[in-house]
Amino acid sequence: MDIHPIAYAKNDFVDKFGIPRQSFQTSTIETRIVFQPPYNTPDAFREIQHFSHLWIIWGFSCNQIDHQKFSPTVRPPRLGGNKRVGVFASRSPFRPNALGLTSVRLLRVETTPKNGVELVVLGADLLDNTPIYDIKPYLSFTDAHPQATNGFAQEVIEYQLLVQWADDELRNRIPENVRLQIEEILSQDPRPAYHDEPERVYKLDFANYKIHFQVQNQILMVVNVQELNS
Repeated sequence: MDIHPIAYAKNDFVDKFGIPRQSFQTSTIETRIVFQPPYNTPDAFREIQHFSHLWIIWGFSCNQIDHQKFSPTVRPPRLGGNKRVGVFASRSPFRPNALGLTSVRLLRVETTPKNGVELVVLGADLLDNTPIYDIKPYLSFTDAHPQATNGFAQEVIEYQLLVQWADDELRNRIPENVRLQIEEILSQDPRPAYHDEPERVYKLDFANYKIHFQVQNQILMVVNVQELNS
């Protein structure tokens, strides 16, 4: 079966490092789904505004792997990168077919003269320009399972860091709305779980900024900010 993108995601996640590991881990960052002709016609979205949430089927477009070489096990980052689990018992991007599944909240449906229908959503764990292959409505009466168990993922569900800034001058370089989004991303600790190097400076690209930070004793300290297009 040949599949092709029907749309592309547009947001401020300009690099894989820092993208939430699961959907809804960032609750304030909007993603715009821009559809390609002929899928951007209003008829294809009739009644979609009555659904609060959607499923998105998309592609891991930045994977640099040979999908002909199947690996039955992967190393989830949140397990320290050293413990292997079965690929089908994980949400690793390194899969036989590089497809992802994400649930998002539908904020609004917009129509533009240039692009036709666009969807604006919250909670997407997608890189900018991620190809999207299908959209389906989320149905709470069949898709939600409150008693479901979370396997090895349960032990890391509440993990967060305290985000601080080295000084107010750094903090004020970034507009408040973008700064709050950056703090939300950083609080989830974008580092691989096997990294625990207090002296190491990590760099996160988001929107038009490169954020330099260090982590020690569950505190993430922003030590520098650079504008990417300055």
